Amino acid sequence: MLLFLNKKNRGFFVWRRLAGVAFLAVMSTRAHAAGVPLMTMSVGAGGAQEYTVPIQILIIMGALTLLPAALMMMTCFARIIIVFSLMRQALGLQQSPSNQILIGLALFLTFFIMRPVFDQINSQALQPYMDGQLPAMQALDRAEVPLRQFMLKQTRQDDLALFERLSHLPKPQTLNDVSMTTLIPAFATSEMKTAFEIGFLIFIPFMIIDLVVASVLMAMGMMMLSPLVISLPFKLMLFVMIDGWAMIMGTLAASYGL
Repeated sequence: MLLFLNKKNRGFFVWRRLAGVAFLAVMSTRAHAAGVPLMTMSVGAGGAQEYTVPIQILIIMGALTLLPAALMMMTCFARIIIVFSLMRQALGLQQSPSNQILIGLALFLTFFIMRPVFDQINSQALQPYMDGQLPAMQALDRAEVPLRQFMLKQTRQDDLALFERLSHLPKPQTLNDVSMTTLIPAFATSEMKTAFEIGFLIFIPFMIIDLVVASVLMAMGMMMLSPLVISLPFKLMLFVMIDGWAMIMGTLAASYGL
């Protein structure tokens, strides 16, 4: 029965691909008959390559599939979500706050911290491209500049040197000459290091509470009672009294120079 279903599903996917190819062929034929150029490229002033609108839409739709990876590896999202996860473990909570809440909070905090960078990308690249003043490739080059500056500012020199050595590329003369394929993994590595350093500092006060509670229970001979059951209310009370959420978010924002 499973073999039959697998064959049936395989046949369904094959027919769906064939139908997609046929659809593209029909649309291409109709567009060609109507005089609409689909796969053309022209060279503008200064040697810039300009593609037709369908090609630009296809490139943009393909780039959107890489948007989640870019959000995680090229912004402050990774540091924020790692710190939030370590904070939840330090408190001894398993599913509260839930993953959805932490991810949503990390997203909005990421947009808040990255707002100056996004504003520069919008004013220098996106708006001129939407107004037809810049070709697509030149707009991408301009959008890369503020994002590169942000990542270089947060990347450790030893991490950058490590990936430059592993890439076997010629040593760049300036930081602006560093390849994005080298800068992105170096930036991600630096972000994880910083996140774990902040998480270690968060763990210390809660670990002290766990040690004190465990010592008191051992002295009272209550070895069968889990220390986590007793220490959890004290850790929550401490976290609320020091306004832990505001302190952690302020620390994360201050770590980026805000």
